[in-house]
Amino acid sequence: MIWSCSHHTDSGKQRWHNEDAVLARPDAGLWAVADGMGGHRNGGLASRLIVDTLGAMTLGSNLDQNQRRVRQLLQQINRRLSQDMTRLAGKPSGPVGSTVVTLLLSADRAICLWAGDSRCYLWRHKQLHLLTRDHSLLQQLIDRGCVDARHAAAHPCAHVLTRAVGAHENLQLDSTAFSVQPGDALLLCSDGLYRELSEAQLASVLELRTTGNPAAQLIQLAMQGPARDNLSAVVITTARG
Repeated sequence: MIWSCSHHTDSGKQRWHNEDAVLARPDAGLWAVADGMGGHRNGGLASRLIVDTLGAMTLGSNLDQNQRRVRQLLQQINRRLSQDMTRLAGKPSGPVGSTVVTLLLSADRAICLWAGDSRCYLWRHKQLHLLTRDHSLLQQLIDRGCVDARHAAAHPCAHVLTRAVGAHENLQLDSTAFSVQPGDALLLCSDGLYRELSEAQLASVLELRTTGNPAAQLIQLAMQGPARDNLSAVVITTARG
């Protein structure tokens, strides 16, 4: 299996600073999107620390070993953020952290790890599948039947996270492992993107991903709306080697 990728990030229309950070290492089969929290300075430091640390790591050919290494590094980052990133940022107090969603590929296998509400989607056989589950108060309310999923985006708890790197002393990462097929497209994105676009809009770009830069096209499509938040997208397309 071989793959190609595109990535793009934008501050959006209503924010001066971009707290998102993206990572693309197609040579190593590693991609990530991190969405910082805690104000533009703290949030930007947190997301950039995640991406820079993962970007510098050494990866082998064993996918399971790579997953364990990513987990270890994210745990180390979590301890650093939860203990002293506030001091490093020059802030006396306040939350510091970041969501993260990572994708590891090797041959025809993939593993996605995440904490927070950044997402991973799979486009296969003309269908869009959400592979991650948001770690948010809103998702908990939806699961309990307290909130109608159709009106979730407008709920006041829409952005309250229950997990993030740096948010708690102990970081809990969820993961999903799956096989990849030729012609698959995988999308990693921050909530700023998917809250602006419907699943039909996401699917429309992924279906035509062979033309141009699909990650940039998704951002451009989202920018036609209010684009209140930062926007980030990474698109990976697989083919038979």
